[in-house]
Amino acid sequence: MTQTITKPISFDEFVAWYPENAACKYELHNGAIVEMPLGTGAHSNITGFITGEIHFEIRRLQLPYSIPGDCLLKPLEDESGYQPDIIVLDREQLSKEPRWQKESIITLGSSVRLLVKIVCINWHKDYLIKAGDYELMGIPEYWIVDYLGLGGRRFIGNPKSPTISVYNIIDGEYEVKQFRDDERVESLAFPELQLTAAQILQA
Repeated sequence: MTQTITKPISFDEFVAWYPENAACKYELHNGAIVEMPLGTGAHSNITGFITGEIHFEIRRLQLPYSIPGDCLLKPLEDESGYQPDIIVLDREQLSKEPRWQKESIITLGSSVRLLVKIVCINWHKDYLIKAGDYELMGIPEYWIVDYLGLGGRRFIGNPKSPTISVYNIIDGEYEVKQFRDDERVESLAFPELQLTAAQILQA
């Protein structure tokens, strides 16, 4: 049984609290521990599909990148910590990460080439909070894969529809492009990637 903590805690307190061999995943949101719900079958299929396609590109182009099984991402604020669905790391930058070898914690945006979030019911955090935190960290590319079209109308339009939003850092700020149906998803990290929104959303 996992101990419940009610007072706001810091990232380091969250790391110390995190149970070994936990049956589910946890994140820290503004000092509060949040249990992350198990993904649906569709969520898991999409995660696996994107991971496989990106792995193929990494091997095909012999890039110095890797996709870890698990890691914690620490934003600049000390009261949050996230577990991305997919994170592509630059192995050549990991030597600069002070907590990577012992704790699998990423603190520098320069270590990340691509970060992917598959939207679940808590879409507000993905579009509003995490995008802002990742922008401040300088993470160059962030995908929000909204396969059910759950996001707010100001994010994915009206009428809502399944959408892949790709955020890229341009002059220190995120600019977003959106992809639907048979449009090829454009990635700065993987410019030769030949994937359409439909292929991902229907995986």
